[in-house]
Formats: sequence, structure tokens, C-alpha cells
Amino acid sequence: MEPACRKDKPKLNSTPTRGDRARQKSAQQELKQRQRAEIYALNKVMTELEQQQFDAFCKQMQSQGE
Repeated sequence: MEPACRKDKPKLNSTPTRGDRARQKSAQQELKQRQRAEIYALNKVMTELEQQQFDAFCKQMQSQGE
């Protein structure tokens, strides 16, 4: 007759609530936005470096032609 005196543990709800899902979605959107900003910043730096190298190459070619 143990089942009558056994205390049932409250079941943990494993499915996320609406608020949890909204927070997760918001966090994912923030992460994507941050990653995109980092990619744009890196792209800008790389473009500037490429332009500097091209300018140096052009100067070198001009000096060899003279």
C-alpha cells in the first residue's frame, strides 16, 4: 500500500514557455545582428588593406616604367 503514502514529485515542464521562446528568439536575433556588424567591420578593414596594397603596387609599377 505504498502508493497512497508516496509523494509524487511535481513534473518539470520540459517545453519552453512563450516567454522563454521569445527570449531565445531575441537572443538569436541579437547574436546575428552582432555577427553581421563584425563581418561588415572586417570587410571594411580588408577592403582598405586591399586598396593600400593596390596603391603600393601601382607606385611600384610607375617607378619601374620610368
